[in-house]
Amino acid sequence: MANYPVPETLLMPFLPKGVELDLFQGQAYVSLVGFMFQNIKLFNIPVPWFGNFEEINLRFYVKKTEGEIVKRGVVFISETAPYRAVAWLANKMYKEHYRVVSAQHTWLSKDNFKYIQYKWFLNNKWNSIDVKAFELKTKMLAGSFENFIFEHYYGYTKINATITEQYSIKHPSWMINAVVESKVSCDFDEMYGKEFGFLSSLQPEATFLAEGSSIQIDWKRSRV
Repeated sequence: MANYPVPETLLMPFLPKGVELDLFQGQAYVSLVGFMFQNIKLFNIPVPWFGNFEEINLRFYVKKTEGEIVKRGVVFISETAPYRAVAWLANKMYKEHYRVVSAQHTWLSKDNFKYIQYKWFLNNKWNSIDVKAFELKTKMLAGSFENFIFEHYYGYTKINATITEQYSIKHPSWMINAVVESKVSCDFDEMYGKEFGFLSSLQPEATFLAEGSSIQIDWKRSRV
């Protein structure tokens, strides 16, 4: 996750009704994320052909307060899939924002370090996220920046100006690998729109690597 501070005003057009921006130390962030979907199942049934693929997404952080309960969640500005059928289904059924993009990944462990790369092909050129991190896994500290970025367990989708859908995401707290070096090469303008183009010339404030785990997504969505 490559994390960039952004003005709150940049995110307001994407903010679903009924939630507010979730800030870290008073600052709004977007995260450019690369990860692997593996062994996908629907209703506990493996999905043939489409069960494993890379995804690249851009997301930001929100929260919804219900009495004394604060539901911390994410909103996806855009997500990718290499299969048209997957993108069509997600966009049609759940009003997500998938686009079809070919992607690859490299995972390498050597001399107590991990070398991780996600890359995707757009407009005849490769974009990428590269990290070198310690192989040793550690727990996230409560209240840390890593904890803020990773510990969001709801998703919110803006259906239109007045309707928002909410779903839950369940997984254990992830272990992290301390990042030693990172590099991002992304055409944000082409990938996410001109309003995000300025990020292409910036370095992320911080880049994090997490181990990941099995995830359960509640596809039965409620309207906020």
